[in-house]
Amino acid sequence: MIRTVLFAGLSLLLVAVQADADADAEAELEAADYGALQAFVEEMVLEHGFERAELEALLAQARTQEEIIDRISRPAERALTWAEYRRIFLGDARIEEGARFVLDHREALARAHAVFGVEPIYVSAILGVETRYGRFKGDWLVLDALYTLGFDYPPRADFFRRELEAFLLLAREEGKDPRALTGSYAGAMGWGQFISSSYRAYAVDFDDDGVRDIWANPVDAIGSVANYFAEHRWQAGEEVLRNVEIDDPEASAEFMNVGPELGTTVGALMALGVRGLEGLAPQTPAGLWQVEAEAGQRFVVTFGNFYTITRYNRSHLYAMAVEDLARAIEAKLAGG
Repeated sequence: MIRTVLFAGLSLLLVAVQADADADAEAELEAADYGALQAFVEEMVLEHGFERAELEALLAQARTQEEIIDRISRPAERALTWAEYRRIFLGDARIEEGARFVLDHREALARAHAVFGVEPIYVSAILGVETRYGRFKGDWLVLDALYTLGFDYPPRADFFRRELEAFLLLAREEGKDPRALTGSYAGAMGWGQFISSSYRAYAVDFDDDGVRDIWANPVDAIGSVANYFAEHRWQAGEEVLRNVEIDDPEASAEFMNVGPELGTTVGALMALGVRGLEGLAPQTPAGLWQVEAEAGQRFVVTFGNFYTITRYNRSHLYAMAVEDLARAIEAKLAGG
């Protein structure tokens, strides 16, 4: 469904075309959309001082994109096994690019390490997983993406309307044309794929040129990713995860695959027969995951830095990919 929003004076009229749709249901949906959109405009005018006519004219150019809804409804993290997901991000070319990125930007990465306490291999891994070092930053209009998800994707409409609000504020603050900015189908932008609220909160001007530019500036992207990790309690030098062995997975089933939050401790897992946690304090917060790897089932225990990575993307597969890519980059730099 492609929808054009038409504004006339102070009134707001939402017109939709959808083939083979039930007319009464469609009318009810459009009435709900009209109200949400009208409320959004009112909020932006009253709370943030936007000019009503200008905002209405801008939103009149937004288009609902069905493909965006299709994509967000079936993300790779839900559809793929760990073995399949890992193959996407752990190819030789990406590892080589990651090592080269560390060497090419060693000064900025070393400074980020000193300022924020985040190791270069992890900053490099994030940028490698997100955009393959700036090569694939997304070509969706962010205005379309956030409009679509904010007004036509009920499961997360509130979240994406807040992101649309942050996007419009960001564009105003940074002097950007909101009609021209592109990103992912979920509205993430730049080298590090920051959503608008994260950009406003965590992006930094790391080369001191007066601009926070993670769209085109890898140095700002390095500082911004490192700042994001630091603000989410990254602990320098601490482990992200550890591969373990379990003879009886059922014994620890209550802690298995329950979410990125660390719901147990190292001591509790060791008491349940999890092996490979030697040298860690028993009170260390931990999580436990079982995933389908190339050679069968893989069991990992995760720690605080793993949880930090999931603040970037809540998927445990994502965090595991970042960790494995970081370690592969480290091995490549060491001559492996």
